[in-house]
Formats: sequence, structure tokens, C-alpha cells
Amino acid sequence: MAKESMKARERKRAKMVAKYAEKRAALKAAGDYEGLQKLPKNSCPVRLHNRCKLSGRPKGYMRQFGISRIDFREMALKGLIPGVKKASW
Repeated sequence: MAKESMKARERKRAKMVAKYAEKRAALKAAGDYEGLQKLPKNSCPVRLHNRCKLSGRPKGYMRQFGISRIDFREMALKGLIPGVKKASW
């Protein structure tokens, strides 16, 4: 389980990216790179990191489901994810 401060930091970055997205696109289209540098660092979408929605785990993230591999496995075994079942042969 990730620390709450790490999860909060990621949420804060996501809000800032959304807030400055339009302004960033306009500056980029105009070629104003000095203006881009004056924007906050955390407004850059590259600084976002995918985290599990349930546990906040940064590694083993499954993009299609938005959760980590560990949470995915537990939920799949319990039958909580529709259309997913354990393979057996």
C-alpha cells in the first residue's frame, strides 16, 4: 500500500496537468518555449505516473484495468472483473 502523501501528490499533478493543458497547447503551437518554461513543472503531462486506483502501487500497473497486477489477480479470482477468468488446461 502506497503512502497517502504519494497518492495525493499524483492527484495534485493530474489536476495541474488538466488545468494547464489548454495553455500549454497554445504556447506549444506558437513555439513560445520560454513561456512553456515559466509554467509550473508539475503541469507537464510527462511527470504523471500511473498508479493503482485501489492500492496506489506504482509498479505492475495494468493500463486496461487501471489497477496493479496483484489487485487484478485477487479480483479476478473472486470473480469481480467481468469477462476475466483464470486459465486452466
